[in-house]
Amino acid sequence: MEKIAFTLNNKPIEIEVDANDILLTVLRSKLGFTGTKYGCGIGYCGACTILVNGEAMRSCTMAVSEIAGQQVTTIEGLAIGDDLHPVQQSFVMNDAQQCGFCTPGMIMNAVGLLNDNPNPSREEIVKGMNDNLCRCGSYNRIADAVESAAKSMNGGTK
Repeated sequence: MEKIAFTLNNKPIEIEVDANDILLTVLRSKLGFTGTKYGCGIGYCGACTILVNGEAMRSCTMAVSEIAGQQVTTIEGLAIGDDLHPVQQSFVMNDAQQCGFCTPGMIMNAVGLLNDNPNPSREEIVKGMNDNLCRCGSYNRIADAVESAAKSMNGGTK
């Protein structure tokens, strides 16, 4: 067992775990952040996407030791109080979810995409979201939501 310290959703924490434990398991089972979903377990589907220092990453393929000293954000950490993050709000406004299972990973991937490229073209959005899978096939509404969020985050212009 090893103590791993990092910042989770803007709060410093320290947890005693096996350094090789999978981050997704630690987030869900040990810390209770169940918004991050287990999908494929091999980093393919994107259901487990979180932000590490603002960059979208797959938590199902990361050892918890990899995030020592890092800033980690889960879907639970995006909203500020009752104020949804613009991407979350845009997903609601664009009805970009059906069953909702992929939605947390989609939102986290979209935030990472917009952190990297605040003004993506439609093609860049599609390419940037391509590695997150939606079994319901809501891709057009998801792309609409990301496009709308980008406009909102940039003061209404693109």
